[in-house]
Amino acid sequence: MKIALLGYGKMGKEIESIALQRNHTIVLKVDEKNASTFSIDELKQADVAIEFSTPHTVIANINKCFDAQVPIVVGTTGWYDQFSETENSCAQKNGTLFYASNFSLGVNLFMKVNSYLAVLMNKYDTYNVEMEEIHHIHKLDKPSGTAITLANQIIEKLDRKTNWSIDSKEPNLLYIEDKREGEVPGTHIIKYISEVDDIEIMHKAHNRKGFALGAVVAAEFLKGKKGIFTMKDLL
Repeated sequence: MKIALLGYGKMGKEIESIALQRNHTIVLKVDEKNASTFSIDELKQADVAIEFSTPHTVIANINKCFDAQVPIVVGTTGWYDQFSETENSCAQKNGTLFYASNFSLGVNLFMKVNSYLAVLMNKYDTYNVEMEEIHHIHKLDKPSGTAITLANQIIEKLDRKTNWSIDSKEPNLLYIEDKREGEVPGTHIIKYISEVDDIEIMHKAHNRKGFALGAVVAAEFLKGKKGIFTMKDLL
């Protein structure tokens, strides 16, 4: 495939490495130098775009791909409050969008464990639940998109939690402690805490390779497809 990389930072370079290993070609690289000037004609050289930019530029990149009729895989988070508008735009322009808060296979298995554990813990209200997420200092959104996905899974299954918060520890809220440290690729810890014991589950990424591989596999998955897809469709 011919791939456009919309966002060519550390993640973009990792995706490039894996894409080349899988015999794909990179035909466009977009970074801060050409983020506002790359054209639809340049995009049309690609069979698919992979987007890891910033929450401030992602919507414009998605819409540009819809206009160019180029399928787009989006790993940027922090834009989901605009999802309904993006969904409508995708339908109107007959576009193709694959989005995920996390492309790692390990994280998606962790999400299944998280959901199942929440079902079990719903019966035991002596346990409070909290979350901790740690990422590198360059990450702009807080909490992480993965943390929000995990929190929403818990809220769906745990009757005593109605929402999440990074500020309040009110009993009905799932508190998320967000930390930004060094070059940490991503760590998520879910803690069920009681007076007598704690139960914890954790996913700790060692590098960006798992995320990058998932994004490239998602791009391969989109060939010939129209509409909106997620990791559930891929797995």
